Amino acid sequence: MRKQNNTRGRYLHKTTRPCAKQMIACCALTATLFCGSLAAQTPQRDTVRTLDEVIIRDARVSNKAPLTTSTVDRGELDDARGNVSLPYMLETQPSVVASGENGTVGATALRIRGVDATRINVNINGITLNDPESQTVFWYNIPNLGGMAESMQIQRGVGASTGGSPAFGAAINLQTLNAQSKPYGSTDIGFGSWNTKQYNINAGTGIMKSGLSFDFAYSGLTSDGFLRGGGTDQQSFFGSASWYGKRTLVKLLTIIGSQTTGITWDGADSSDLNRDPRYNPSGEYNMDGNVMYYPNETDNYWQRHYQLYVSHLLTDSWSIKAALNYTHGDGYYEQYKADKKFSKYAMDRSGKSDFVTRKQMDNNGITGNVAANYNGEKLTFTAGNTLLYFDGFHFGNVIWVRDTAAHIANPYEWYRYNGTKVDNNVYAKATYDFSSNLNAYADLQLRTVNYKLRGTADDLFTMDFNQNYLFFNPKAGVNYRIDDHQRTYFVAGISNREPTKSDIKDAISNGDTVKAETLLDLELGYRIARSRWSFSANLYAMLYKDQLTPNGNISSSGYSLMENVDKSYRLGIELQGGARVTDWLNMDANLTLSTNKVIDYTFADFAIGNKNPHMTTRNTDLALSPSLVGAAIATFTPCRGAKLQLIGKYVGKQYADNTSRECYAIDPYFLLNLRASYTWHLQGDNEIEAQLTVNNLLDHHYRLSAWVSDWCDNWSHYYHSRGWLQQPGRNFMARVIYRF
Repeated sequence: MRKQNNTRGRYLHKTTRPCAKQMIACCALTATLFCGSLAAQTPQRDTVRTLDEVIIRDARVSNKAPLTTSTVDRGELDDARGNVSLPYMLETQPSVVASGENGTVGATALRIRGVDATRINVNINGITLNDPESQTVFWYNIPNLGGMAESMQIQRGVGASTGGSPAFGAAINLQTLNAQSKPYGSTDIGFGSWNTKQYNINAGTGIMKSGLSFDFAYSGLTSDGFLRGGGTDQQSFFGSASWYGKRTLVKLLTIIGSQTTGITWDGADSSDLNRDPRYNPSGEYNMDGNVMYYPNETDNYWQRHYQLYVSHLLTDSWSIKAALNYTHGDGYYEQYKADKKFSKYAMDRSGKSDFVTRKQMDNNGITGNVAANYNGEKLTFTAGNTLLYFDGFHFGNVIWVRDTAAHIANPYEWYRYNGTKVDNNVYAKATYDFSSNLNAYADLQLRTVNYKLRGTADDLFTMDFNQNYLFFNPKAGVNYRIDDHQRTYFVAGISNREPTKSDIKDAISNGDTVKAETLLDLELGYRIARSRWSFSANLYAMLYKDQLTPNGNISSSGYSLMENVDKSYRLGIELQGGARVTDWLNMDANLTLSTNKVIDYTFADFAIGNKNPHMTTRNTDLALSPSLVGAAIATFTPCRGAKLQLIGKYVGKQYADNTSRECYAIDPYFLLNLRASYTWHLQGDNEIEAQLTVNNLLDHHYRLSAWVSDWCDNWSHYYHSRGWLQQPGRNFMARVIYRF
């Protein structure tokens, strides 16, 4: 830590951040771990592919499994890299809605079938990426996840069993870059709107005669952001050292992410945004009658993953895998708090002042996984066990006080609490072929969770929470192959999951209890694939008990406040198709039609200024769950090396809370994006690609909801209040990629 002088009589702490050279140097350190005496005959390419697949086999499913899946390959990810953030790279997938607080840079989010990221299981090579406490993935903590990925499989619905909290709406299974047969490399430089600069480098040695292979990727992004004060500085590093024996793979991975991003979750009133669409109230304060903005209103986080994988082919039918992951994360929010009481920060002093605070965290987690796979003529079987231990510290410091007469320690700690979690799950999955046309699928998971919270929260209440959960999550289905081109399937599954730390903390603060959630998911699908066209339809019924859904408001740290609703459901149909119209034109589209309801929801209903709100009970729409979501892509390839894509995305009307009141509705919106690229093929495998992405080509101005709230004036007159997140108009990203 180093001290930075402050003219207001106090000093601020500023964390030193490793530079890009230090992060790239991790590659050399990773490589040395495997260099030395290992030597073996390089295995055949089919064996290499099988050994890599063993690592992800217990997280992914094949086409035989009756689950609703989409796979995004390396080529699609490369095409979408102009969108920077992974949620926007996936927004053309069925039932996906991507959103951002600050355009496509900074804090972005992803929903699938209306389900938010806290209920989407995301894993890397079968190891869960979700934070064990918040149960979400903050995509900007590890920027350029798409650049580290060989492929991704999205499982909609309950998904297959894996580590961490189970999927409650979808699972995203990411496979990191695999070793190639020969050396490769690429560099990528981009420039875009809001002074956005992006740079990436990928390289690998290929599998050498010794069986060794080294791969790495480094990415950086800086941007001023669309909103005032929304600038970001993000870096990530991926390093992989692998050894391929005749029947054994040993792989060591390092994934490091860092980010400093302006706080943009507060949203703004519509009148302020009408005056200035880039207005952001975060960090705003008054200094002698002048409006000022605190310059270091930021979210800062470092995340490090160290993973070791071993896969071994025992026989042609049997394989085993073991994985060990250690994750360390630490960071802080730094914010200016104007005109707050000293008592809010546990200070024995009357009156008010302005404060600068840091809410900090220091988290450690270790995960172990073992699995055995059998791949026979009729039976495919996987059994495994995943054990996770997590220990997280949360504490807050006041690092500056405007009132210089307040003699306090610097920093002054006003809260501290600790959370520990032990998560153990045992699972078994099998597919059995009754005939060449009919197979059955079964997936059983038994999961135990112990979660503890101890200490004093930021609101100064005492937490003493110790809860054990026992969940049984079964799934079963059948897959019928009609002919070489068509298949149909049906699957039913139950998923149970515990509440997040935020859910528990908010319940304790309000003197309430929060319940675990249960989902019964039913899926019926049909697929046909011909040489020049394909089509699929999937009917789903997701029936919930005690679902936790956003109540429309947010916490002081920007996360959605949730509430249990007794009974709710999501019913829908997903349609997807593609056609090669001509040799130079491809068309792809998907459409989701759904109804998403809370059954017999009770809430206080009132008109603006009404003195006497009354309780209303009726079926209402689930928050942030549009009934219509669609995407279409037209791909033109007029000549060798040239590609032009027009991408349309439509998101229907939705509501910010669970009351279906029109004052809290979010208007539907349609976006048209453009991707254009041209590739020059040079000598050998070398090539240069120029790529241009233009988002919101039609310059459509729309807003997403930040928060909503009902409030009263002296307990007599009630009002509606809400904050908006202004979305940017037309914006672009231009990239030049050199591959060698």
